[in-house]
Amino acid sequence: MLKSAALLTAAALAAGAGAVHAQNKLKVAAVYTVPVEQQWVSRIHKALNAAKDRGEIEYMFSEKVANADYERVMREFAEKGNTLVVGESFAVEAAARKVAKDYPKVSFLMGSSGKPQAPNFAVFDNYIQEPAYLTGMIAGGMTKSNRIGMVGGYPIPEVNRLMHAFMAGAKEVNPKVEFTVTFIGSWFDPPKAKEAAFAMVETGADILYAERFGVSDAAKEKGKLAIGNVINTQPQYPDTVVASALWNMEPTIDRAIKAAKDGKFKAEDYGSYSMMKHKGSELAPLGTFEAKVPKDLMDKVRAREKAIQDGKFAVKVVETEPKSTAK
Repeated sequence: MLKSAALLTAAALAAGAGAVHAQNKLKVAAVYTVPVEQQWVSRIHKALNAAKDRGEIEYMFSEKVANADYERVMREFAEKGNTLVVGESFAVEAAARKVAKDYPKVSFLMGSSGKPQAPNFAVFDNYIQEPAYLTGMIAGGMTKSNRIGMVGGYPIPEVNRLMHAFMAGAKEVNPKVEFTVTFIGSWFDPPKAKEAAFAMVETGADILYAERFGVSDAAKEKGKLAIGNVINTQPQYPDTVVASALWNMEPTIDRAIKAAKDGKFKAEDYGSYSMMKHKGSELAPLGTFEAKVPKDLMDKVRAREKAIQDGKFAVKVVETEPKSTAK
């Protein structure tokens, strides 16, 4: 009897401890307009899942949410007791900011081109123009035709700044390089991106900048090279993707989670936490191209990388729509 009572007491204590632990977990929700496989959103999803796996948060999400439903889904998450709501509000700014005003005790961290909104609407962005510049240097040094094709989703600041940085990097090592730029009018349409890339190869491009999914597939089929963006697809395209500008959302997400847990979350711009000095971005490992990229070229890239990390070189941020230069 005593032994059974002791076991029951131990079980009750363990259950109580588990309940306290569960209560200590921050409830976090995310609203995504695209599938979680999409490059940009996949990085947020990865960082939140890492926090979940560490036992820091409870995490739920909705993907492929139509713009018309975005406000409703945000409100549902706020009503369900989530302390932190994350998402990308670029096409639904007004609706997202309206929800934030209606739930001042909920913390909102949203991808946005706009400014923070007091007291609880913080913003972030993929400020990965530094590694984009480095991948441009690699592309400029690797092209043999001096023609590079660039396929993007929409010409918005977040995309434009990466393309301009890439182009500037390519020009640094190869002033003769020319660019063909196309926007497909979608964040997730691999077949359309692939067709746009095929057209660029037909006009002489031997390296393709894959801002969207589908471009690397075109490069692979045509025996050309590609440069990745946001995620590292080198393992999936070992003979095609030379380098990628990698976005790490962990510094941004981890900082927001801590602020929300400590009751110190406020409206601020988290954009700088995507930069190399905070390990929010980097030049992805070259993988199978480690020995294929000329050493003298990589020496220049590594020297520029160090200068960026040391604060001795700043990649210029240009957010106007990039234009084709190829004739």
